[in-house]
Amino acid sequence: MTSVSQKEFLNKLLKVVNKLAVIANTQGSRFKKLWDDTLKTLNDKPHLVRKITLDKSKFIKEIEYRIKVLKNVEQAFVDGFYSIRSLLETLYSSYLNSGSKLFEKNYSKADQIILKYYIARAILGNLVQYNTMEHETVPLKYNIIARNYLLIKLSSQSDSEILENMKKLQIKNLTLGKIRKLMIEIESDGIISKTKKGKKFLYELKKELILSKKGQEYYNKTLYPLVEWPTQIWRSFYNIRELNVTIKEDIPHRDFLHKILKKSATQGFSAADFVFKNLVKYYQEFQE
Repeated sequence: MTSVSQKEFLNKLLKVVNKLAVIANTQGSRFKKLWDDTLKTLNDKPHLVRKITLDKSKFIKEIEYRIKVLKNVEQAFVDGFYSIRSLLETLYSSYLNSGSKLFEKNYSKADQIILKYYIARAILGNLVQYNTMEHETVPLKYNIIARNYLLIKLSSQSDSEILENMKKLQIKNLTLGKIRKLMIEIESDGIISKTKKGKKFLYELKKELILSKKGQEYYNKTLYPLVEWPTQIWRSFYNIRELNVTIKEDIPHRDFLHKILKKSATQGFSAADFVFKNLVKYYQEFQE
């Protein structure tokens, strides 16, 4: 890998910041519109992604302005995380609840059961890092299926295998007894079947997470764009792999900068947040 100079790195950083500004501004506006169209009556104050403004010339020339923009990007990263959380909270505390007019009016009883698992799988099944960091907004039984659906579909899974897989999400106080209790609830929803083998219970998929034709059509018109939004923003906004570069030895504080940039090889909120927080510290060293 060719080493880049200080000037080359700064230009590369500008390109990445500009890309992130475009994503934050377009996806943030899109999220607000989708929310207003579908969920505003349930929650009129979702967490939104702040705008990122960028003067390219000032970013290159003025270190104080550069730090301000980098801080703004890092704060927008946090906004994205909390936007996803506010979506899940509103869906599972309001929209998908019994008594919700939007929910009960437009989905059959069978679809109402399926949709709670369907949405959890669509969001949490795709965002493993998010699920590890924040798993309390979605009831655990839906998360179990989000995490284990394909495994159960391909081959029966034991209660202990499901427990070990869920432990990877760092869920506190999770026991075999709790897993078994939740699996009884999932079984009563008709999603799985259960057999006993020795001291273990084995679970097989009984009903696939497929909505009726009418339910799917309504979902596609209303919730689908919102439910897809977390995966889209996670894969684009938290991808800063262009900063995974080797920098020349004569760059000031080279070791510190190199350590920061190595993290950018990993996609996801944690890595992106780490890189921009520490780039702020890096340029603050120049100020001092």
